[in-house]
Amino acid sequence: MEEMPWLRSLFVLVLASVLLPPIGLVLLWLRATPLRWKFAGSVAIAVISVAHLYYFWGLRWERDGGGIRPIFSFGDQESRARALEESRAAMHTAPEVKPAPEPAAVQASTPAPAASATAPTDFWTDFRGPDRLGHYSEKPILTNWPGTGLHRLWKQPIGGGYASFVIAGGLAYTIEQRRDEEFVSAYDAATGRDRWTDSWRAHFSESMGGDGPRSTPVYDSGRLYALGAEGEFRCLDARTGKVIWRKNILEENGASNLMWAQSSSPLIVDNKVIVLPGGANGKSVVAYDKLTGAPIWASQNDEQSYTAPMLVTLNGKRQVLVVSAVRAMGLDPESGELLWDYPWVTEYNINAAQPIVAGTNRFFISAGYGHGAALVEVTPSGSKFQAKTVWQNIRMKNKFNSSVLFEDHVYGLDEAILACIDVRTGEQKWKGGRYGYGQLLLAGSHLVVLTEQGDVVLVKADPSGHQELARFSAIEGKTWNNPAIANGILFVRNTTEMAAFRIAQ
Repeated sequence: MEEMPWLRSLFVLVLASVLLPPIGLVLLWLRATPLRWKFAGSVAIAVISVAHLYYFWGLRWERDGGGIRPIFSFGDQESRARALEESRAAMHTAPEVKPAPEPAAVQASTPAPAASATAPTDFWTDFRGPDRLGHYSEKPILTNWPGTGLHRLWKQPIGGGYASFVIAGGLAYTIEQRRDEEFVSAYDAATGRDRWTDSWRAHFSESMGGDGPRSTPVYDSGRLYALGAEGEFRCLDARTGKVIWRKNILEENGASNLMWAQSSSPLIVDNKVIVLPGGANGKSVVAYDKLTGAPIWASQNDEQSYTAPMLVTLNGKRQVLVVSAVRAMGLDPESGELLWDYPWVTEYNINAAQPIVAGTNRFFISAGYGHGAALVEVTPSGSKFQAKTVWQNIRMKNKFNSSVLFEDHVYGLDEAILACIDVRTGEQKWKGGRYGYGQLLLAGSHLVVLTEQGDVVLVKADPSGHQELARFSAIEGKTWNNPAIANGILFVRNTTEMAAFRIAQ
């Protein structure tokens, strides 16, 4: 067939390639042009196509948790900020509605809850739930999920950052980045409607990890304790958002911010709230009066890590377990006195995974960047204690995600792949299931995995092998935030979306 004259026009080819790259590509390959020029032109049109997607469709990419593979999404920061503002404005003008009823099939298979004269107790009030262990035991969960996934209660935009939720009194609390301010936000747990916010000017930005606050707030006796990425620390009335007291823990303790910002959640111990500013001159770990914010004690000189402190009992001694940039240590909660320490030096001094108590005098600890895991035993030594290695290997490398313990077996993401090891010996039982650098919780005898791509996956917690039982897409975009479960509702979020699903039987 004779070539149509307009196909020979270089002007038409260039114009089509700029305005509509796919048509330009077709025209290029219809031309009587040497093959080498067609390949070169195809590369040029591909570049133009990416530019189109970037400028006109908001194509963006972020690094995954390994820092290598790109994770693509659509929508620039300005469009996302406008979408969030429009969503919140619509909430405030629209009448309140009751939560959507569950599908009939779900209702039929779900037994009605027993009548109770008292309101349910607040269960998920801390980072990763009770004792920071990542265990949900409040209600049995559904293990036979519909093909479309769990019943969704609500889904909507949210500001940036990597905090999780805590839930109390029917409200779900988190901290998020909105433009150049950090917001502590309270949402109705059943509907997602926002109830109050408190904000301050701050915008931590970092090219590898991303923008926004990282630390999950903590609820205690009607108060909410929230720590921003740049050290702003506030105690708020949990029902109204009114500020009770505030301070900047970095400025007050002469500390520099970390490369990836303040990430560890505050810890409530009796009348104290404990934070990790990482200041020198004995101000690495600091305890404040939780009601007034007055300093109570300060301890140690370590550069801090991204791991949250935990209240534990080892060898009969109640203590605060802290993992700094270079060691694990036990501190007396009343005085901050050092009881024992255990060297834990990783590449770049990065520790971000939560340790796990694994017996009366042992704890499990893990780190990424090729470092691995260890089981550590704490025993009396004179008037104090000493810590020694029971085993250490590279079978479980938790980077910035934490494992869970169930029936003497640790389940966690070995870098980006789910694995199971025997906590008593360190023996790997299995490794399988590529979920990226997501997060997971234990619910009964099952793992609820929130993948790096925003899928929710149900996996059997069984040392005999990897058994994935169900999966569905919950939210879109890079997802590093920990999920939370309270009153039978699964809460998930990332830097752009949040959603809630009914997971209880």
